[in-house]
Formats: sequence, C-alpha cells, structure tokens
Amino acid sequence: MKLLPRYDVGNVNELSPVLLAYVGDAVYELYVRTRLLTRGNRPVREVHNEAVSLVRASTQAKLLKEIARELSDEEKEVIRRARNAKKLTPPRHTDASDYRLSTGLEALLGYLYLKGEKERLEKYLDLAWAKFEQLQLLAI
Repeated sequence: MKLLPRYDVGNVNELSPVLLAYVGDAVYELYVRTRLLTRGNRPVREVHNEAVSLVRASTQAKLLKEIARELSDEEKEVIRRARNAKKLTPPRHTDASDYRLSTGLEALLGYLYLKGEKERLEKYLDLAWAKFEQLQLLAI
C-alpha cells in the first residue's frame, strides 16, 4: 500500500461533503503541524497548543472568509454543500456558523486533495499561513 493512495478522480463529486471535510481536516492538520515544525525544535506541548489554536473552527472560518474571493464557482459549490450538510452538529463551546464555515473549508481542502489539484490546494494553504502571520496567530 502506498502512503498516499491515488483516489479515482471520477468519484470525488459523488462523495458527501462531510466525507470531503473528513479528509480535508486531516490534510489541514498535517499541513499546520508540518509548517509549525519549520519554526524550530520546541517542546511538543508548545507545538500542539499552537496547532490547536490554528485548527479550531473560529480560525478556519476566518481563513475561509479571507480566501473566498480566490475561489472558483466549482469550489464555492463544494463549500456551500458542506455548510448546508444536514448532519453537522457543532461541538459544545463552538459557534454554529463558525463550525459550518470551517466544515466548508475542510471540504474544499479534501476535494482538492482527492482531485489531485495540488497547486490550488497549496495556494489556499499558503494563503492561510500568510494570514496566520498577518493576524499574528503564530506564537513567537
């Protein structure tokens, strides 16, 4: 088995938006953790706490709003479907609208990953990282 198996591109549009978000959550988490490691060797608790602050729903909702003007109509439709998914139940202490937006962002990332659209995926993740730096969300 390959570490990152290739997904049959023809089926991506048939996946539920919640499944796309499930994959996108993992893609986003791995990206954040990897980028945090580039900031130097630190205690794992410190890196973990910083990662948690960057992957929470409220942060993801802000990021989606920041990249919205860059999205294609197809990508906006993926986000819309995810935001409107019926089975979304936000965790306690999480704003419902932020949770829906963050699910939309995760679905977009999962969609791009599974379609193999590496350039667009990296573009949005890099825009997100630049926004983290601009908003000073990264610990010094």
